[in-house]
Amino acid sequence: QVQLVESGGGLVQPGGSLTLSCTASELLFENYVMSWYRQTPGKERELVAIISNRGGESTNYADNVKGRFTISRDNAKKTVYLQMNRLRPEDTAVYYCNAKWGIVYWGQGTQVTVSS
Repeated sequence: QVQLVESGGGLVQPGGSLTLSCTASELLFENYVMSWYRQTPGKERELVAIISNRGGESTNYADNVKGRFTISRDNAKKTVYLQMNRLRPEDTAVYYCNAKWGIVYWGQGTQVTVSS
């Protein structure tokens, strides 16, 4: 059974940094396009960042995180990362990892709270 397990969430002050990790099991990881989404109560889940499969040469970001967040992948570790810098209170959300190669898989989510 495929599992995506996120980690690295927590409480951080505005302007701070966090790195989220998502590790996959039982997956031909390198074939999957990986992405991070986030969701706040009452709102739809939104795409934050996406990275292409194989070498991950192509990335794309939501406008409101561009220049602050960086997505990367390590195929040997079956892990995708989201480095988040200069965090803002509006970045507070549950962050979800997504893997897509025809079939789509989701992680269980990790809470990120940006507050002083």
